Amino acid sequence: MRHIRMSSPDLSGDELAVVADVLKSADLSLGPRIVEFERRFATFIGAPHAAGVSSGTAALHLAMIAGGVGDGDLVITTPFSFVASANCVLYQRATPVFVDVAPVTGNIDPTLVDEAVADLTSGRRCSRGWERSLRSVSSVRERLKALLPVHAFGQPADMDPLIDLARTHQLSLVEDACEAIGALYKGRRVGTLGDAAAFAFYPNKQMTTGEGGMLTTRHEGWDKLFRSLRNQGRDVFDAWLTHSRLGYNYRLNELSAALGIAQLSRIDELLAKRARVASWYTERLITQEGLQTPVLAPTTTRMSWFVYVVRLDVELDRRTVMASLAERGIPTRPYFEPIHLQPFYVEQFGYRRGDFPVAELLGDTCLALPFSATMTEDDVSYVCDQVAEVIDRQLAHDRVAFQSRRLHVS
Repeated sequence: MRHIRMSSPDLSGDELAVVADVLKSADLSLGPRIVEFERRFATFIGAPHAAGVSSGTAALHLAMIAGGVGDGDLVITTPFSFVASANCVLYQRATPVFVDVAPVTGNIDPTLVDEAVADLTSGRRCSRGWERSLRSVSSVRERLKALLPVHAFGQPADMDPLIDLARTHQLSLVEDACEAIGALYKGRRVGTLGDAAAFAFYPNKQMTTGEGGMLTTRHEGWDKLFRSLRNQGRDVFDAWLTHSRLGYNYRLNELSAALGIAQLSRIDELLAKRARVASWYTERLITQEGLQTPVLAPTTTRMSWFVYVVRLDVELDRRTVMASLAERGIPTRPYFEPIHLQPFYVEQFGYRRGDFPVAELLGDTCLALPFSATMTEDDVSYVCDQVAEVIDRQLAHDRVAFQSRRLHVS
């Protein structure tokens, strides 16, 4: 039996060398590497400013602060995401207002966002899934401050309608691009479409700094604020141990920045290798009964492959599929568990099943297969062969059981 890794960073001798160089230097924090990494990242994204931080979660938190989100405010976002995209709103003592997602992409549905904005800005109460989260909000009028779409799995959200809504209602627009470095929406690079964007470099991402993140923005004032907030609130004119505002220890260290520079120099190669692995998967699984391979929206000029997620037919028992694959040395993950059904959100806001049916259906049927730039074609073939055998066996078992029930009834 083979053992396939769920994910693995793509590191070369260059990455090892630059990290060793940092260790030989006297600069381990706030040195020249972070400055260079930020400059190169801004150039790659096409944004005027980029500020390195300790994680994608830290980036999202600081973006909420810059966007004016505070006590009692509301932020429209998606329930189908990693939990940090909603938690960052709670860090500011604000409330995330979830809106269901589009069935094809799993990204936030702009039509439903439009309806939610209309309801919230008019002060109307309604019976939508997010209404229960506002039970402690005395007045929703004037409380809506921001939109926070997520580019799930590396596919850009449909941004143009959201850009129009943000402009019309004077809302901050923050892209959660933590899974989507290099993705293109209608030919435009994610990270340049809103007021700010958050990127993440965890080891399973397209490029990694171990732990780390980046904020891009077109606003010079936001960029200055990010740099102060990440460094305990110290401003550029502050003396040592003087802090102008409440801040955080969200700095990106020099080791991570050096690793980021090396990875960014290979970013086109890294993205191309992941796209090739995705193409191998799709080629082998597109005709497989019992599952659906990923679909790209017409607005997606370029997918940045973060994970490879298939959707199982509702008749299949996902837990059985996962257990059978694990016995064959193949790890898998459910992607995502909807945020509104996470225990804390159920307890805090009273969410329940049925509130966001599309997100819940995706949460019940999506399955991430092993995926990284380091996978070989032989690795993918092995995974696909085992997936096919497991699913075909379960489908055949279900058909036999169904026929047996029919004969018993007749």
